[in-house]
Amino acid sequence: MKKIWLPLLSALLVSACSTTPTPSQKYAKFTAKQIYQTAEIKLAKRDYRESIEAYEALDALYPFNKDDQQAELDVIYAYFQNDDMPAAAASAERYIRLYPRAANVDYAYYMKGVANFYQDRGWFQRYMPTDQAVRDPGSTLQSYKDFEVLLKLYPDSQYAPDARQRLVYLRNLSGRYQEEVAAFYLEKQAYVAAINRAKAVISLYNETPSCQKALVIMIKAYQALGLTAQAVDASAVLQQNYPMVAFALTNGTYSAPLVDLS
Repeated sequence: MKKIWLPLLSALLVSACSTTPTPSQKYAKFTAKQIYQTAEIKLAKRDYRESIEAYEALDALYPFNKDDQQAELDVIYAYFQNDDMPAAAASAERYIRLYPRAANVDYAYYMKGVANFYQDRGWFQRYMPTDQAVRDPGSTLQSYKDFEVLLKLYPDSQYAPDARQRLVYLRNLSGRYQEEVAAFYLEKQAYVAAINRAKAVISLYNETPSCQKALVIMIKAYQALGLTAQAVDASAVLQQNYPMVAFALTNGTYSAPLVDLS
């Protein structure tokens, strides 16, 4: 029976799949204007999946139609709202490439940054409180670059204030990630690696809260290696910038948990 029914089942599955029309097939008899209007209506109704289908059909059937520029911009938002961050970022990059001097190109730069900002965060991470510092930064580094480009090219854009706030957050997040890696190495007694990571925090993220803990990690690692002069120098920097932390460390009352990233 298996030899008889399995091929039949496979044939039925293939048949069922083949009957599902592609976006181009679905809108084959529509004009460019009709497809564009359908996409806009679906987008307004928050039917993002259907709006994306219409935008994709418009691009496939009528490339470079008169509504193409606006459609290319709107589909970025549709992908974003449909939680397809890679597609949103790719569509934004495409818009920038096709229309580098368009009046709304700053929106594309902004949405590219926002899409990459959320790309490493699944639904749970976006809507539930989780510590992103213990995760590999991944595309958040690209997001940082995207926002930097936006602010360099369009410092007066309406999206600039939000981009600046996100840059501060991403900078602090990157500093915390390096800080936690340094803490991990210190806990595992990999003192040279801990020092190098702590130095990276101070060098690259010197205006973030992570510098405080990075200095403490350096001091402890230098002390563990018997490098007294270096420990004294790091302590002097800590005293100058964070006197209360230096006092607590000197008196043995400093307490900061080390996060195990293993």
